Amino acid sequence: MKNKNDFQDKVVVITGATGGVGRVTAWEFAKQGAKIALIARSAEQLEATKKEVEEYGGKAITIQTDVADAKQVEAAAARTEQELGEIDIWVNNAMNSVFSPFHKIDADEFKRVTDVTYLGTVYGTMSALKRMRPRNRGSIVFVGSALAYRGIPLQSAYCGAKHGIEGFYDSLRTELMHENSQIKTSMVQLPALNTTQFGWVLSKLPYKPRPMGKVYQPEVAAEAILFAAKHNRRSIWVGYPTYQAIIGNKIAPWYADRVLANTAFDGQQTEEPIGLNRENNVWEPVQGDRGAYGDFHDIAVDRSFTLWASINRNLVRTIGGLLVAGLIGALARRKG
Repeated sequence: MKNKNDFQDKVVVITGATGGVGRVTAWEFAKQGAKIALIARSAEQLEATKKEVEEYGGKAITIQTDVADAKQVEAAAARTEQELGEIDIWVNNAMNSVFSPFHKIDADEFKRVTDVTYLGTVYGTMSALKRMRPRNRGSIVFVGSALAYRGIPLQSAYCGAKHGIEGFYDSLRTELMHENSQIKTSMVQLPALNTTQFGWVLSKLPYKPRPMGKVYQPEVAAEAILFAAKHNRRSIWVGYPTYQAIIGNKIAPWYADRVLANTAFDGQQTEEPIGLNRENNVWEPVQGDRGAYGDFHDIAVDRSFTLWASINRNLVRTIGGLLVAGLIGALARRKG
C-alpha cells in the first residue's frame, strides 16, 4: 500500500502540466502535499491547473515555458528553486504531435514536434541534473510510450521523438550507474489515453483523431508516474496493450507492420469530419482551458491490472511461488 505522505513538501517540476497526463499527475502529487512547478505555454491553462492543485492540498507556481527553448527551461528550473526550494522530482511529460501521413508533413512541423517532445525532454533533464548531481539525490521520470518501441502510421514525428527519448534514457541511465549515482531514473511506457491531445494536435486527416485500441484514463498514467518518482525502477509498462506492442514487436515486427498497415489508419480516426478551422497547438497554445480529459470517457478504463501487478511484483511473485509450491505438493501426493 502506498504511503499518502510520500511526497509531502517535495518539490516537483512537471512539464506539459496543463492537460491530460501532466495535469492529472499534478493533482496526484498535490493530494500528497507536494510543492509543484507547473510548466507549459498557456497562462490561462496554467492558472486553471494551479487552482486545482491548491484545491487538492498542494502548493503550485506557474511558469510559462516553451520546453523547445533550452534557455527557458533553465530559467524555469532556477525560478523553481528560488520560490519552492531544491528540486526533488522532475517529470518530463511535455509533448506535441502531428497526425498525418509523412508525405504531408512540412519540415518545420516535423522539427517542431521533435524539438518539443524529444529535445524538451533532453533540456529538462539537463536542468534537473545540473541541480541534482552536486546533491547526489533526486528523481527524473521520463514519460514514454509503447510507441517508443513500436512506431505506427500517421504519427511518424511523435514516434521518432519517443524512440529518441528511449535511446537517450538508456545512455543516461548507464552513465549514472557508472557514477554510482543516487539519482533515481525511470521511464514510464504508456498506452492510449483519454487526453486532450486528440482535440488540439495538428491533424491533416479527413476525420477527427482518436486513441487507438484499448484506452485508459490519465489517472492510470499518473499512478505509474508517482510510483516511478519514488523507485529506481528502470522501466514501467502501463496497460496490456503496451506489453502487447513492445513484446509483439520484438518477436514478430513484420507481423506488426502488416497489422498496423491494415488497421491503424481507420483505427486512429473517428467518423466525424475534422472541419476546416480546427485549432492546433503546434506553434501556440490553443485558447481557453480544455481541462484534463479527452472525449473518450465512454471507452476509457480507469485501472490497469498489469500496472497493479508491476507495482506489486513482490506480492505477485510470492503468490505465484506459493501456487507453484502447492501444485508441486499436490502432484507429489498424487504420485505417492
